[in-house]
Amino acid sequence: MSSDIGEKDLNGGAAYPVDHSLAAHARGRQFSVGAEDVAMVHGDENELKRSLKGRHMQMIAIGGAIGAGLFVGSGGAFQTGGPASVIIGFTLIGIMIYFMMQALAELAVMYPVNGAFTMYICRFIDPSWGFACGVEYAISWLTVLPFEISAACSIINYWPGAAGINNAAFITPLLVALVVIQFFGVKGYGEVEFVLSAMKVVACVGFMILGIIINCGGVPTDNRGYIGNRYFKEPYSNAGFLNGFHGFCSVFVTAAFAYTGTELTGLAAAETTNPRKEIPKASNQVVWRIAIFYIVNLALVGLCLPATSPLYTDNANLSESHRSPFVLAIQAAGIKVLPSIFNAVILISVMSVANSCTFGSTRTLQALAANGMGPKIAAYVDRKGRPLVVVGLQLLFGLLAYINLAKDGGTIFNWLLSLSGITVLFVFGSIGIAHIRFRKAWAYNGHSVDELPFQAAAGIWGSYICVLINVLALIASFYTALYPVGGPYLSASGFFVNYLAGPLLIFLYAVWKVYSWFVVPAHRPLYIRIKDIDIYSGMREGGNTAGVDITPEGRASIDGEKEKKGVAGWMKAGARVII
Repeated sequence: MSSDIGEKDLNGGAAYPVDHSLAAHARGRQFSVGAEDVAMVHGDENELKRSLKGRHMQMIAIGGAIGAGLFVGSGGAFQTGGPASVIIGFTLIGIMIYFMMQALAELAVMYPVNGAFTMYICRFIDPSWGFACGVEYAISWLTVLPFEISAACSIINYWPGAAGINNAAFITPLLVALVVIQFFGVKGYGEVEFVLSAMKVVACVGFMILGIIINCGGVPTDNRGYIGNRYFKEPYSNAGFLNGFHGFCSVFVTAAFAYTGTELTGLAAAETTNPRKEIPKASNQVVWRIAIFYIVNLALVGLCLPATSPLYTDNANLSESHRSPFVLAIQAAGIKVLPSIFNAVILISVMSVANSCTFGSTRTLQALAANGMGPKIAAYVDRKGRPLVVVGLQLLFGLLAYINLAKDGGTIFNWLLSLSGITVLFVFGSIGIAHIRFRKAWAYNGHSVDELPFQAAAGIWGSYICVLINVLALIASFYTALYPVGGPYLSASGFFVNYLAGPLLIFLYAVWKVYSWFVVPAHRPLYIRIKDIDIYSGMREGGNTAGVDITPEGRASIDGEKEKKGVAGWMKAGARVII
């Protein structure tokens, strides 16, 4: 599309017409930082549609984190660490997620810009580090999409009727479904995620009820009777632990991967109808809901199914669903039909993650391009607010799902997934650091925290805890990459399959630092000094954008957003958190 509206050049000169068409994006230098090119991509950013409502944000926050990591991946964590390690590991990562989400919400309400945390890392830490985190985060979603589609095929093979059918017959319609969803833009993503996430929530609640019944001996087909905490004792485990501290360390990566997706609420800030209201609400409530759905469900699985159950090993070579601890817990109770129903839930979860892949990668890549960190053609957004070029790139990566049809497809996928492995730990930790430095810059410019429309619950101390847990998780992951449970130890291939994202991040950082040394001199320093941090650009509407002094109108806007709650108000808020 083209625009007749002129925009001033960066030096305040006369206005000139800006062409926002796809052809204009494809012409000229793709990494140009010229005034006309900057105006073009900034215009693209303004064209992203604010179509996501409160209900979408709520379900994206909770449903985005309920997927194969919980329903399938947790099985490996049970076998290597035991039920106690799983509960402690997932709880620690859950605490980190809470503080990360609080920090992200504070920044996203203040700066509802496209790219969210990638841009916060660029602005408050260092552009090169932000580029590295953003590209690796996008790569993680790009590579996870074909994996999720392949996992969906494996889940479909759980049913006997799928036996003998080539997986290509399943991959193709799944990819077509994703293409159709993208046709409707962010509204389509939000509606599909709302429906799928609602199904996952219902399934989690249903399993909690069933788990209690199984543990109390209420299933007629289960001859184990009352189970209690039997599987937390010998000979099943040592107080709920397997492989000691070694096994405990192995849980962290699984837990971090399982929680991936909660940060999408921050990424959706630029496309939310009312970010200052919906993002804090989603961030405040998601922690309790995930704690209930994750911690309670995993605790019940650990109580109902021993980590040393032969069902794990008997089904090792079968489909993904056959290895799900949730399905195995139901099978162990002798229930016949319910495993198939829960298999359908796992399939829905996987497709929900695939839907999130297209959102997470496309918005990150489009934001990088819009800020001169990618080819300007990737910044193109059409009339309906769809970043078509990067959406096409994501769907092309989806075609890699056909690799799994090859004999060595599984090995290829392991290496593709190694690009995403520990990425989220770097991203989550960087969000905490960005929040800490934002607060310092905010104070340096003469502002107080009372001027913020939303404040992180634990302030910068929560962000410090977030960074600490991420550092410990990275250390634990490094240890288990060198010395995996069950061996082989000090294997080069084994280490890079589990930790390749670390060296890749350093490589991407070095690439942009070297490139910017010659092209973008402002990015040369190792980090941005507190006094040089820009805290005013991109600030929300109604915020202070003029300088140090808060205007009376700005103060009224800020004060008007702080909802005063009495006893009744707090009781209602507490009920909304749970329900």
